[in-house]
Amino acid sequence: MNQKKLLTLGLGLLVAGSAACNNDKLTEINKNPNNPEDVPASSLFTSAVRLGVSRWLGTTYDLRSTEFVAQHLAEVQYPDEDAYKRLGAADTRATFDGAYTGELADLRKVIAKGKAANEPGTTGPALVMRTWEYSYLTDTWGDVPYFEALAGDSVGATITPKYDPQQAIYADFFKTLGETSTMLASAQNTLGGADPIYGGSPSKWAKFSNSLRARLALRVVNVDPALADAQLKAAFAAPGGLMTSNADNATFKWPGDGVYDNPWAVNFQTRDDHRVSRTLLDPMLANNDPRVPVFAMPTVADPSKYAGLQNALTHAGASAFFNTTSRPGAVFYPGATAYGTFGGGGKAFPSFLLTYAEVSFIKAEAAARSLGGLTPAQAQGFYRDGIRASMEQWGVSSAAIDTYLASPAGTLQAGAAGLTQIAYERWVALYSDGGNAWALWRRTCVPASLKPGPNALQNTVIRRFQYSPTEVSVNKEQLDAAIARQGADAFTTRVWWDTKPTAAPTYFAGCGQS
Repeated sequence: MNQKKLLTLGLGLLVAGSAACNNDKLTEINKNPNNPEDVPASSLFTSAVRLGVSRWLGTTYDLRSTEFVAQHLAEVQYPDEDAYKRLGAADTRATFDGAYTGELADLRKVIAKGKAANEPGTTGPALVMRTWEYSYLTDTWGDVPYFEALAGDSVGATITPKYDPQQAIYADFFKTLGETSTMLASAQNTLGGADPIYGGSPSKWAKFSNSLRARLALRVVNVDPALADAQLKAAFAAPGGLMTSNADNATFKWPGDGVYDNPWAVNFQTRDDHRVSRTLLDPMLANNDPRVPVFAMPTVADPSKYAGLQNALTHAGASAFFNTTSRPGAVFYPGATAYGTFGGGGKAFPSFLLTYAEVSFIKAEAAARSLGGLTPAQAQGFYRDGIRASMEQWGVSSAAIDTYLASPAGTLQAGAAGLTQIAYERWVALYSDGGNAWALWRRTCVPASLKPGPNALQNTVIRRFQYSPTEVSVNKEQLDAAIARQGADAFTTRVWWDTKPTAAPTYFAGCGQS
């Protein structure tokens, strides 16, 4: 059996490619005599969480893809990703394929084991993580295999799963998260130390579940405001409530032991091709934002200055700014690197899956738009809570926070101007989570200065990634059906929740166009 067929069987997602391989025999084929056939749910959960965080908040998808698209960062050497030239289907294949073969497959097993053992304290967190994972997949590619995925080694299941419409996937997200928060309300802690995020605490996972539901509810507001309103209300009223402080943040705490290190720090140990984008840094400097020295380093040429880099310059053009633009903050660096010493604690710096700051901005926008049972009179308080929470999360002093909140940036305006403020502060607070920053921008057009750089492959910001070539090879019929329904497999095709951009109060003509 050739390599492509082996990959197909392992995915449980792709077609076998041969009539001789039928799925009632997949279980036997997949047995590895050198590995245990049954792994405890706790071990699978730990591994799945680490893999998922590494994938979506780590090097390839985040640091080398979406942080450039969302323009938190820019490339100072070989800026091909920054210019969209190395974000094609072959370049992002590993992210799409790997999510299915890796952590999603493990989470499916954890859920099954948790249900079989009647342990909602195991099942619930795995369902939350599965939804968190799939939200990146569908928000990045649109329609993806969901309902029929990952079951290829089960008798009677398909190994050519359909691509489900994003609208249906989101409906199941809301259903799943609603059931999960109820499930966790009476759950016992069955994961304990195997849970690297909350130590198995069901109450913390319930807050994560409800907060994730609120994030996803607001994401669909342009295309289905009634659904957004209903789901926001449901999330706010769900058992366990939402995050109420930074102590509730969904945070992956990296051991920093040289084996399991923060992936940004691992990258920066041997590479020096990232700088903070001027799209992020220029307005932060103009606002005297105290997060600047945390998010960025001073320039080498003038240690008294911070300066952002224009996205998507040519190689020669970008290289000219090597010493005159700011590296990402020292908090991300592992100490000694191949090109100097910066910071020192980056290996153990945490990754943030969802935070109280973001929840506060979600509530601020919902209030400003009279959604979720909130009123405009409440928006200012939530907005200021979000700013304070973000700055505290990044280690800013109380005095500096108070000064910022006393500036014009701390006072929320009415109407679209206020919604622009909320979206901007949320986009800043999402620093190091390029996928969600990009999704926020696609929905709001904030910041307005985000547009392709001068050497970009196209003159519009990418709306989605292209499907994996693996799928073209082994699940083409279902892939073709998805493309026929969703639109061309192109950077310019919009996912479902992005198909009514003009419905955004912050939309403007020319949004995302250079």
